[in-house]
Amino acid sequence: MSSQRAAERGTPPDGARPAVRGVGDALVAVLAAVAVMAATAALGLWAAGATALPGGAFPRIVAAVVVMAAGGDVGIAGGAGDLARTDAELTAMPLSVSLVGALTLGAGFVRPLRHRAVVPARELLARVAATAVLWLVALAVLSATARHTFTDLLPADSPADLFGELLDASPTIGFRADTGVTLLYGLLWVLGVLAVTLLVSRRAPLPPRLLRYQEPVRPAASAMLLLLLAYVVAGLVAGLFVAATRGHPADTFAVLLLGLPNVAWLALGLGIGGSWDGRVDGPFGLPMPHVLDQVLRGPRNTTLDVRSLAAHDERAWWLLPVAAVLLLVAGWVTAVRSPTRTRPWRHALHLAVAFALTLLVVLPLTRLDARLGLSLLGIFEVEDIGGHVALHPHLWTTAGLALLWGAVAGLLGGLLATRARHHGEVDGRPDHPSG
Repeated sequence: MSSQRAAERGTPPDGARPAVRGVGDALVAVLAAVAVMAATAALGLWAAGATALPGGAFPRIVAAVVVMAAGGDVGIAGGAGDLARTDAELTAMPLSVSLVGALTLGAGFVRPLRHRAVVPARELLARVAATAVLWLVALAVLSATARHTFTDLLPADSPADLFGELLDASPTIGFRADTGVTLLYGLLWVLGVLAVTLLVSRRAPLPPRLLRYQEPVRPAASAMLLLLLAYVVAGLVAGLFVAATRGHPADTFAVLLLGLPNVAWLALGLGIGGSWDGRVDGPFGLPMPHVLDQVLRGPRNTTLDVRSLAAHDERAWWLLPVAAVLLLVAGWVTAVRSPTRTRPWRHALHLAVAFALTLLVVLPLTRLDARLGLSLLGIFEVEDIGGHVALHPHLWTTAGLALLWGAVAGLLGGLLATRARHHGEVDGRPDHPSG
């Protein structure tokens, strides 16, 4: 009767109020995440000089970068009349934009629930569904905006420009978001962000049936998030130092605002002995530190690892001890946040699995493929306006190394935490006056 009377008065019944609040909370979280991602992308593109592009393309490029950061697909295509074709490809994820969006969305999702110990499974699923639907609506709007075509991109007096005049075939390049693919991968992205949020957040309540998984999973998962953020912060400090001391600060800020985690998590993988295959060919450079461009520059694929980096800059060897120290800290954090009854070998197992899974998720995001060329008559390519940049991780080898490093760091961290606890006790009692 109370629900019927409430409906007659135009106010929602008690059962509808949590649902209404859930949709409102989801809307706030989604809008905040999109705003932060768009602002970060705009600043990074501004630093990269994208505001000078013709045809009012800047806001459309911002939308495209946000789409790519959310896992969406932005295709590049072009043409040059009936006798020429522009070949282009771009596979990259601007992880700075992705990271700020994920952190904002996760924090917005958890904030309304932070004072609760448990949450009903039905309510949690409803909140996840509302957030996912609103996120897909936002992505659909961005995908509709992320499209533009550029003309007159050829440099004057270049061979390609000469062919263009002779054949009346001036090349054009355009980008366009694939809405269907973007919504599919965008759904996976938002569900992944919310799942990771529930895994790592110590303030996020869980349904009663999942509480038993909290102790073995959350300490290691939160330690992995801290490890990834520690590398991002270290990269930010290094980038600011480079911007202040070596000139070209705009280029450095563009990398920081668009691809800082790409570089930072690459350093993490290299620091544990991982490797990548890649190449940099043509006039385009790698949007990363210059030493990476030096290692990969050439017409064939080259292996990128600590040894090849150190051949150009001996400071690359510091990646090994940095990884060891930060992983040991992660192991200690895992042990400290775990129940005291947990044995060190369990800490080793938990951190090994968590670290391997983390790299299996993170390393594919550092993949980069970019290619641009003009094909005339389908016979040969004009290379002066083209090039190829590629960077692919050796995923399973690096994940195997992560298992080993995680096991050692978890074991040592567990032993350090156990020793610290025992040091603070005397005869099984806390070492302080009883009062």
